[in-house]
Amino acid sequence: MVLAARFFKRVPGAIIVCFGATVAVALWHLPLETTGSRFGGIPSGLPHIAVPKLQPILLLHLLSPAVTVAMLGAIESPFSAVVSDRMTGDRHNPNVELMAQGVANIFSPLFGGLPATGAIARTATNVRAGAKSPVAGMIHALTLLAVILFAAPLVKDVPLAALAGILFMVAYNMCDWAEIPEILKLTTADIAVWALTMSLTVFADLTLAVEVGMILAAFTFIRKISLTTTVSKVADDYIEDGRAHILQNKDIPEYAAVYRIHGPFLFGVTDKIATITDNIDALPPIVIVRLRNMTAIDATGIAALQELAEMLHNSGRSMLVCGARPQPEALMREAGFDRHIGADNICGNIEEALKRAEQLQTERLAEQVAFTSKIH
Repeated sequence: MVLAARFFKRVPGAIIVCFGATVAVALWHLPLETTGSRFGGIPSGLPHIAVPKLQPILLLHLLSPAVTVAMLGAIESPFSAVVSDRMTGDRHNPNVELMAQGVANIFSPLFGGLPATGAIARTATNVRAGAKSPVAGMIHALTLLAVILFAAPLVKDVPLAALAGILFMVAYNMCDWAEIPEILKLTTADIAVWALTMSLTVFADLTLAVEVGMILAAFTFIRKISLTTTVSKVADDYIEDGRAHILQNKDIPEYAAVYRIHGPFLFGVTDKIATITDNIDALPPIVIVRLRNMTAIDATGIAALQELAEMLHNSGRSMLVCGARPQPEALMREAGFDRHIGADNICGNIEEALKRAEQLQTERLAEQVAFTSKIH
């Protein structure tokens, strides 16, 4: 698969490996475990519909497992979509994902199926193979249908060793290795949640890891929110300090746009940054993100701001942030956020940000004039 990614870029390496290994086993009768020898192959033909008989006595016993499975599905599918978004630069609609999954899981048991969720491994494999749109998922489903109807006897020769190699490469490529040093710069609580979730994923299973990770993240969320609540007397210094933060009597130039984040910017709400990214092509050259009313931030929030900075930079725009409160300012400093937008573009208040924006615009115009003169 590594060689295929380098020399046969138009054909996914997983297909070459799977097809080649299967042909080798079938032709040379290699003494390897295959799907046929281990599981007896896969069934051929479509299953028949069967409406289950309602047994009220079982409802109480099945309620808790059903809710657990539904919650895990509601967590894993958006998580898969987030992984896909980061790999493609796209953005999913979580409501559509969950509604479609719910409808599918209502009808799936009628044909003997198990509850289905978005799978991180299959999603990542699909994207790595060149998937660009939801049509890839449809082709995936139709391919599986064709295998069940016409090629089930051939699948029995697929060696498990080849499947293991494919999954190993998928897992390796899914890991965002560059993120690990960034995570280790965060608070002890954030690092502990990450380390425990990763360990449970490896040594236990993904289901337990997601449950524990979500619970710990919720506790961390509550703690961070509690730390942002203060009660203090309003003094003259506070009033004077606030004058530089207010937007009244300050003109926003045409070359800049000001956005504000209001409230805690933690996991579960970072998708709201789409207010900026959805209209990125219509934005002016400079975008100012005002953090004066952002009470708290976590690692997910930092990552969202970093992605926003990269998107704006790739579109030829500059990003400034201003007015961060103590907790967000400290975490952003520990995470090295200045490396993504430049230390000069982190301002203490909106007044400084507007002055910095004017300076950047002057430099931009000077570069344009110099470039035009060079052409002529």
